[in-house]
Amino acid sequence: MLIYNTSSICYNKEPGMDNEKSVEGLLQKAYHSLKIPDPEEARLALNEALSFDFEHAEVAYALKCLSWWQERLKKLPDFKDSCDRGRFIFSHWKSFYSFLDRLEEPASLGRKFSNHREFDNCLYAVKHFVFSSALECFIGILGDGENQYDPQLLLLVGRCYKGMGDFEEALNYLGQAARFKREDGETLSELADVNALLEETRAAKALFREAFLIDPQGIELRNMDSQLILGLAGLVEEAGYSGQELLEWIPIYGALYGVFSVKRELKLAELGKLKQAIFTLENEVRTSPSKGTSSQGDDRGLIVPRLINRYLWLIDHYEHVKADPALIEETMLKIKIADPAVYERYRN
Repeated sequence: MLIYNTSSICYNKEPGMDNEKSVEGLLQKAYHSLKIPDPEEARLALNEALSFDFEHAEVAYALKCLSWWQERLKKLPDFKDSCDRGRFIFSHWKSFYSFLDRLEEPASLGRKFSNHREFDNCLYAVKHFVFSSALECFIGILGDGENQYDPQLLLLVGRCYKGMGDFEEALNYLGQAARFKREDGETLSELADVNALLEETRAAKALFREAFLIDPQGIELRNMDSQLILGLAGLVEEAGYSGQELLEWIPIYGALYGVFSVKRELKLAELGKLKQAIFTLENEVRTSPSKGTSSQGDDRGLIVPRLINRYLWLIDHYEHVKADPALIEETMLKIKIADPAVYERYRN
């Protein structure tokens, strides 16, 4: 995962000639070149830095990251369509995360959602280079007829701007994408993330809460950059959850820790849909074995937190409309049956 200590990052500062012949000066020159982007100039600077100190950890790390991407980007000319080239770049992000995890073990202790990476400046520069390369593929076709209304294309362009650190422009495109894809967890989570990066915390909390109700499994946490969601994911990870289960437990911990604190009254149709989902999940819990998969093929470890999340939404709605307290208590007891520990923490 790419997380940056932005207080220490020099975004567009070109290194001065007086320090270009030091390792640190050459690193800064390389990172500036990546953000132009000029990857070959960056490689030259890194190789020169390596000649000064062949054991320098950050130089070696930066060269490995750059080499990983350059090897894959060699295939871009194979794609005649520019949109396909951009999608090809995006398709390699998960693999890059795995590559980073291998580079950083055992220091990361297997934790994906720690709040720090050792070489933040390097990762920011590499990310800027890759996303600017993808943006170049997309931006030329965005204004062509119906493309400007293509929600998936708008989402990809918004992600490019977010990856380059242009959060205002990212907000513009992600907001447009969300207007077309109101029921898409991935789009809403990206919009929430950029709101958090812009310190629009209230909007971010509301959007993340919606996204994790709609489709937790459609959210790629490794694409998130804000500490609002990554810090919460870290808490869930410390509690012992990982993979698909971690995604289902995030909204519950979000409620327990007060992160998902911006709530709303449900519309009548939404309330009916929520109750139907609860009914279906309750049946799944009853008919599935204590371990393993349910009759619908979902793992019980996913069904239980998914159900508890909907109980919490129902309680929030009841509280918002000042419903009969007996309805709230009845739902609380259902949470107690599903997971006594969650019940105790939520009650207290």
